[in-house]
Amino acid sequence: MSYARWISAVACVGMVVLMVCVAGQAEPDAQAPTTKTAPKPAVKTGTTQHTFSETITEKVRGKYLLFLPENTGKPGVKLPLILFLHGSGERGNNVADVGKIGLPKAAKSQPGFPFIVLSPQCPAKKWWTDPDVTRMVMAMLDDICKTYPVDLDRVYLTGLSMGGFGAFALAEQYPERFAALVPLCGGGNPYLAKRLKNIPTRIYHGAKDRSVPLMLSKQMASAIKQFKGDVELKVYPKLGHNIWGVTYDNPKLYEWLLTHRRKSKRKSK
Repeated sequence: MSYARWISAVACVGMVVLMVCVAGQAEPDAQAPTTKTAPKPAVKTGTTQHTFSETITEKVRGKYLLFLPENTGKPGVKLPLILFLHGSGERGNNVADVGKIGLPKAAKSQPGFPFIVLSPQCPAKKWWTDPDVTRMVMAMLDDICKTYPVDLDRVYLTGLSMGGFGAFALAEQYPERFAALVPLCGGGNPYLAKRLKNIPTRIYHGAKDRSVPLMLSKQMASAIKQFKGDVELKVYPKLGHNIWGVTYDNPKLYEWLLTHRRKSKRKSK
């Protein structure tokens, strides 16, 4: 064999050996790396304590009447506001019905009436004490207080019949929001009366009321007094359920309201 052919043969054998070595070295790298999965923690059975937190947004929608006094918008003037809750007969979608009786009617007929009056309408087949209705009312109140020059220390709450129950319930839930409470021919929860001890309260009821027993107003007045709250029960001895005309047409009611400002911004527990 010539020297040139011998060199060529050796080179070919070398290339074959090199390719085999490279292939042998690459084979382990071609395999997927193996990873060890950490064992899952054992599930603790039985009763355990947990905390859950999530922000939930909700859209509320409703109708209302709004009365604005003549001096609304006057520079530097903060106005008192009365939140009025109507009775069961004004529920529905026709918000004009809300203005036919009670405080909205009285406000229009009294010259120089000094209060902003917010009168929401309760949806049909609903009650003021329904949680979704309560949220609607408070959202409306917040919006009005942001939009108009409301004196936040002179926000008052009143209602008649179904609205009397609603006024008690709303004050029990949000006692820090209201400067005074005026429920007409309604009732509340005596077990929550302690929450009303810092809200001056004047309760009205007809002695001959056949729709809502006078006893319900008496129970609330007695329960609030047990916690040394400022409460007064006014009974019309000759009247039945319809007492809103004579009550809301009396200027002395509004004089009494204006003597009160919010005492505390904290809830009574």
